Amino acid sequence: QVHLVESGGGLVQAGGSLRLSCEVSGRLFNIETLAWYRQAPGNQRELVASITSSGRTNYADSVKGRFTISRDSAQNTVYLQMNNLNPEDTGVYSCKAEVRGATIEGKFEFDYWGQGTQVTVSS
Repeated sequence: QVHLVESGGGLVQAGGSLRLSCEVSGRLFNIETLAWYRQAPGNQRELVASITSSGRTNYADSVKGRFTISRDSAQNTVYLQMNNLNPEDTGVYSCKAEVRGATIEGKFEFDYWGQGTQVTVSS
């Protein structure tokens, strides 16, 4: 089992910044990727940014140049620094851990999610 707890959400004016944190605990081995997703009211959940165990990052086009994902392995925490926020960034931001591995019985894949944290950007 992997447990994820997000924090850092809140209300901010357009142009402002927030830093989200996701504390990861439990069985930490075989976590291949940590990612941030967001879901706005009436919309599907979408990938915002991800980072692999090797440090490779990936961003949605809408946040490139504004958001930065990073991970602190010693603290078992993944961060999302969000700058120059706009109202379209409003939503519930959730952290996801992708566990991938293999045993003699075959491959396994598990995804774990946090509860989410609300980000609201006012115009």
